Amino acid sequence: MGILLLDQNTINKIAAGEVVERPASVIKELVENAIDAKADAITIEVKEGGLKFIRITDNGFGIHKEDVRAAFLRHSTSKIKNEEDLASIMSLGFRGEALASIASVGRVELITKQEAELVGIRYVIEGGVEKVFEEVGCPIGTTFIVKDLFYNTPARRKFMKTSGTELGYISDLVHKLALGHPEVSFKFISDGKIKLQTTGNNKLKDCIFSVYGMEVAKNLIEINWSFEGMRLEGFIGKPHLSRGNRTYENYFLNGRYIKSKVIERAIEDGYKSK
Repeated sequence: MGILLLDQNTINKIAAGEVVERPASVIKELVENAIDAKADAITIEVKEGGLKFIRITDNGFGIHKEDVRAAFLRHSTSKIKNEEDLASIMSLGFRGEALASIASVGRVELITKQEAELVGIRYVIEGGVEKVFEEVGCPIGTTFIVKDLFYNTPARRKFMKTSGTELGYISDLVHKLALGHPEVSFKFISDGKIKLQTTGNNKLKDCIFSVYGMEVAKNLIEINWSFEGMRLEGFIGKPHLSRGNRTYENYFLNGRYIKSKVIERAIEDGYKSK
C-alpha cells in the first residue's frame, strides 16, 4: 500500500484518542473550560457512568455566537495567541483540541449565551458533522451535553469499563476539581442522585468536609507559608488519620491537580521524622 493522506474525519478520530480516553476525560476538559470562563457554579450530570449521557452546566461568560463553530475546530483557542504566550499560561486549557476531539466521537449539543446578547445559540454536532445552529432563549453561561460517547468508534467503546467503574473515575476527578477550586460551587449528579455538592465559599476546609466528611475535616492542620512570591497553603491530616495508601493526598499548582513523587516523599519524610 502506498502512502496516503488521511481524510480530516479519520484524523480527528485518531487525535481524539489522545484527549478523550473515557467519560472522565470529557468532564475534565469541559469543567476546566467552565473554570477558565470564570464560572463560579458548575453542575455535572451523568448517566450510566457518562457513557450514555454527560451534561456540564456553568454560569461563566459563555461563547460569542460568531465563535461557536470555530470553537469546534482543532487547535482553535481563545487562551493563547502565539508562542510567547506559552511562557505565561494561567488558564487550565490552552491547546484548542478538546471540543473537536469530543465532537468527533460523541453526539454533542452546546447551548451558550453571553451577557451582551439578547438570545443564545444552540449548536448540535455529531461525529464532527454539524446538525443544528439556531438561536434560543437561555441563561448566561454554557451547557454542554454529550450523548453516546464513542458511538461511532465501537472498538473504543468496547474497551470501556463497566458504568460503575467509569463512575468511580468521574467521582475521583470531580473531587479533585472541587478541592482545587473551593471558590467554585460544584454539584455532581449521577443517575438522578446528588453525589457531591460544595458551597463555593472559597474555604478549602469546607470543601474538604464536603468531599471527605467530618472525621477528616475536624482533624486537620492548616499550612500557610509564603516566600519570594511563592505561596503554599492547604491542610495536612493529624497523624492518626494516616492511611495505607495515598487516596487522600492531593497537590495543586495554580489550581491544577498535579502528581509529584518529590512532594509526596518530602511530606512523608516529614511525618517519619516526628
